[in-house]
Amino acid sequence: MLIRAVSDLVDKAVDQVVLGDDRVGSAAEARQLLKRDERVEALTGEIQRVVALAVPVLRRLARGARFARVPWVFVATTTLSIGVAVRSGVKEIQTLSSLVAYRLERATGAPADPALVKKLAVDLYLHPRRAPNLDNDRVRIVRLTRKWLLGGAFGRKTERRASRALEAAERIDVAALAAEWDNARRDKTGRRNRVAGSGSSG
Repeated sequence: MLIRAVSDLVDKAVDQVVLGDDRVGSAAEARQLLKRDERVEALTGEIQRVVALAVPVLRRLARGARFARVPWVFVATTTLSIGVAVRSGVKEIQTLSSLVAYRLERATGAPADPALVKKLAVDLYLHPRRAPNLDNDRVRIVRLTRKWLLGGAFGRKTERRASRALEAAERIDVAALAAEWDNARRDKTGRRNRVAGSGSSG
């Protein structure tokens, strides 16, 4: 349920950006945007749901790893810190998505595909020093969930990673990535059609 909740939150967060009109055109502009909370306020309910599901998971992990009994102060602190981590993470994903969408639209002259924006934004957020891999269209939600939970539990700051991800978003070849994405989608559609055709003919 936790992974599903994080996936739904990321879907709504990115769609809110991509389907809207606001864009950021540079990493510098994006860093300024991170100081504002307007978009995140609309996702408060989804963020609270993720936190509510995450805290029991961390409580079980803490009980098994280090504590015979988990102090209530740990639970209370974890609830607050996880909330801060998820809220900050959503802001960073949205801002990164805005920059990715802007660059895709400039390169292709067409509206950005929300699924591609989501894939690129999460890949860059998790691994800003790696080139995004479009071998599959899977969004790394499990890894993102783990990062938010552990980051919140241990009070890790994310500003530096987010800044590196924004800089990476300025460097990637979005035109080539968009073409690769479109080709993969066409190939997948073609395979489905061929399978459906062979099934109906039999």
